[in-house]
Amino acid sequence: MTSELFSLPSLIERLSPAVLIAVRQSGGAEPQRISSLQAGPASQETQAIVGLIDQTLLKPEVTAAQVDALCDDARAFRFAAVSVNTSFVRQAARKLQGSGVCVCSVAGFPLGASQPIVKALEAQVAIDDGAGEIDMVMAIGRLIAGDYAAVAEDLLCLTRLAHARGALVKLVFETFLLNLEQKVAACLLAMHSGIDFVKTSTGFAGGGATVEDVSLMRSVVGNRVGVKAAGGIRSPDDARRMLAAGANRLGTSSGVTIARQIAEGRAHGGAGTGY
Repeated sequence: MTSELFSLPSLIERLSPAVLIAVRQSGGAEPQRISSLQAGPASQETQAIVGLIDQTLLKPEVTAAQVDALCDDARAFRFAAVSVNTSFVRQAARKLQGSGVCVCSVAGFPLGASQPIVKALEAQVAIDDGAGEIDMVMAIGRLIAGDYAAVAEDLLCLTRLAHARGALVKLVFETFLLNLEQKVAACLLAMHSGIDFVKTSTGFAGGGATVEDVSLMRSVVGNRVGVKAAGGIRSPDDARRMLAAGANRLGTSSGVTIARQIAEGRAHGGAGTGY
């Protein structure tokens, strides 16, 4: 990781012109909706961890009863958000009304290979049904091929629509599939396309969040864009490692387990002082 960071400024300098040209070809940069205060690294204090969790339920076999239980848990533990497929957004929004827990949904999930207009339509339906955040999957093959113009078009098509409706957008990279240059390019494209968070993984393609990837993403985006670590976060220690690396949102299906372990640790005097 040290050698990667050593070369990072020159890599950013080399990639930035092509990224900026691609964004201009798609109509120009879109500003982030997220504030720099919201986007920067989060507190590593133990008591803050639960409030940074996006409790996730995106498997194909999910039932309405499971979504109700998800929302009950999110309300009880005061998670940041629940993440559900678009068909469950309206149900989740009703269950969580007045709770302060956001409803997040997905677009182009989990492959990222849909047409830009299809992703944007998914986002529009989800936002109209009550979603306040959209996790969109990047056009991964386009990025790997170096087709930055196609990636920028994809990002801006959805981001402009979502921002106009008041929603934040998180961009899923699938870091497991990308090399260093592709990860940096993805961060730069996200920054200039108005993306509010960059996110490591869907959890469906292998791999998951790593300290090295989260640290790299934070190094590129600074405090302009949030960083969401997702995939393989199953314990308070996993969460702390991701926060220490620069994440300020945690995507996991283990939020209840993490919250209970934190509560038990505090009750026994073992987890009250933070990282």
